[in-house]
Amino acid sequence: MKQNSGKLLNYCRSAAVGISVLLISFGALAQGAISAVSSSVQSGVETLKIDFTDPVATPPTGFATQSPARIALDFQGVVNSAGKSVFEANLGNLKSVNIVQAGDRSRVVLNLKSPTSYRTDLQGKTLFLFLEPVSSASASNAQPAAFSESQNADVLPLKDIDFRRGADGAGRVIVNLASNQVGVDLQQQSKGIVVDFMKSSIPEGLRRRLDVTDFGTPVQTVTATQNGERVRMLIESNGDWEHSAYQSDNQFVVEIRQKKIDLSKLTQGPGYSGEKLSLNFQNIEVRSLLQVIADFTNFNIVTSDTVTGALTLRLKDVPWDQALQIIMDAKGLGMRKTGSVLWIAPKDEIDARTKKDFEAAQAIQKLEPLKTQAFQLNYAKSADIVTQLTATSGSTAGSTATRFLSERGSAISEPRTNQIFVTDTAAKLEEVRLLLASLDVAVRQVLIEARIVEARDTFGRSLGVRLGATDLRANRGGDGGYGIGGDNRVAFGTSYSNAVASSGAGGTTSTSGNFVNLPASLSNVSSVGSFALSIFNSAANRFLTLELSAMEADGKGRIVSSPRIITADQTKALIEQGTEYPYAVTAPNGATTLAFKKAVLKLEVTPQITPEGNIILDLDVNKDSRGETTTQGVAIDTKHVKTQILIENGGTVVIGGIFEMEETNQENKIPVLGDVPVLGNLFKNRTKESTKREMLIFISPKVINERTANR
Repeated sequence: MKQNSGKLLNYCRSAAVGISVLLISFGALAQGAISAVSSSVQSGVETLKIDFTDPVATPPTGFATQSPARIALDFQGVVNSAGKSVFEANLGNLKSVNIVQAGDRSRVVLNLKSPTSYRTDLQGKTLFLFLEPVSSASASNAQPAAFSESQNADVLPLKDIDFRRGADGAGRVIVNLASNQVGVDLQQQSKGIVVDFMKSSIPEGLRRRLDVTDFGTPVQTVTATQNGERVRMLIESNGDWEHSAYQSDNQFVVEIRQKKIDLSKLTQGPGYSGEKLSLNFQNIEVRSLLQVIADFTNFNIVTSDTVTGALTLRLKDVPWDQALQIIMDAKGLGMRKTGSVLWIAPKDEIDARTKKDFEAAQAIQKLEPLKTQAFQLNYAKSADIVTQLTATSGSTAGSTATRFLSERGSAISEPRTNQIFVTDTAAKLEEVRLLLASLDVAVRQVLIEARIVEARDTFGRSLGVRLGATDLRANRGGDGGYGIGGDNRVAFGTSYSNAVASSGAGGTTSTSGNFVNLPASLSNVSSVGSFALSIFNSAANRFLTLELSAMEADGKGRIVSSPRIITADQTKALIEQGTEYPYAVTAPNGATTLAFKKAVLKLEVTPQITPEGNIILDLDVNKDSRGETTTQGVAIDTKHVKTQILIENGGTVVIGGIFEMEETNQENKIPVLGDVPVLGNLFKNRTKESTKREMLIFISPKVINERTANR
């Protein structure tokens, strides 16, 4: 029964394979197909050639992963008719090529030894893929992987940011772009992935932090922020994970999944990427064991005559380069690689050979003829560059060596044409050329604008009274006023003196008879409003005068100062405006000299542009004004802020502020009489004053790009 079941199962499998072959063949006839895949080296560049049965209309979409190092290209409407899905290459950085078909889409995966960038060239029915050299890729300071350069002329907003959980437990961050021309830079950090969308903005509704811990994926949070003309998305993850990213039309997807660990196999060590093998030998000669590895890897291995001994080992599913390292460590061997040839010998022998090679190279360098080459500088000063090239780095055997030149090398500057002339060996001249390519670059400019706002709000209220009587026996009678029974008169006026004159006092306006003199008064107010009443009695030759005074003042003021300055990155700049006031200074010999002190508005700043595009500012802001005049000279009222801040490009921050508030409530009265209810108000005055002063300092830095500078 079991045999019949096995036969039936094999028959079903064969039928399924036959149906698949028919479907693939039919698909190949109905649409484009991959006919052949080959690899080669052209002008030192590793090249992959993919042939199609029909011309390909558009270049494929692709993405690259860092760990493992892979490049994937997706071809829509294309099937695989090459006859196999795995193509061994073993050509430089390219190990192999896999073709995976899913429906009407085929994915070509390049398995690499080290991550690198690539470029494609579509020529009719053939697609050429060129791999950048790993050395140049590492020398570019590990620039983030760029999916495409931004072709947008304007800054466009992102449409949506979403998170989903895949069937295999992977976290998928989906970003809907404004167009398929948006440039994307992706870089892996220690705790997550940073994705920059060029020439993009993010709406307020998407500027949030997504906590996706409950989805059960390696992704913990997704945060999107605006950074100048780009949107930065930070994806934070936990555990041991790997990622992949791809873009399909207007949708960009980042997938992060947990690394799968097979407990039945040894963990692949860091830095090992060879094909896995299993070894089980007892007391085998080391030379024979190395021959086994050479047959497995197709590498040419040269073993030194001094390599001897036997070894017993059992390894299962171990990368061949890791297995080779284990064998060499066990027997104290070392390795030197030249192309596809490995030379294996004891470490002492290799070290001795390496030392001789270095000594020979140093001896040749001392005998190599010198050459002189001129370098034209565009931005840096020639004298500064020469100082850096010829700076000493210590002495060796009694001779002082320069940092970049050889012992016989020299460099001079020509300030008139801003050139430097370097004399050294050909290798050193090439090093100097590469160094100048990094040093002689345009320094970015920064516009710093400060806004100093000073606001003042004052309020005052005062009530006062003057009450007095005068004896007019020597002068009675007069005109004006209103009679009240006989010679009694009542007069009104705008002031004490005016009321006395109007009461018929014969023009006498003396107020020496005041026995309450508490008029209203306010600071910085020259006059107040008043109302006076005078009662004159002609029979008694005396009159009584009352003056009520009141004032309410409300004032608001604002001073706005806005200094601005442009300077280069990490270059101090200073701008100031104001007045210098003279004052006398006594010298030690007794002589008097004249000196000056400044009362200025000053902005002193040193900017530093960070790699993320933010700006660090060392600020020193002064806002001085003339103060009171003393016997020693003019005093200076100063407001000073000195600080360091980190701010995003184009942002605005308040770096400091001073708030002052002064309130005064004062009451002057005559004892006892001023405490009498109601009538006590005739024997006192009240003054209330309030002053508010506030100063705020705003700073707005902005990096000036070429487009802004040309406007």
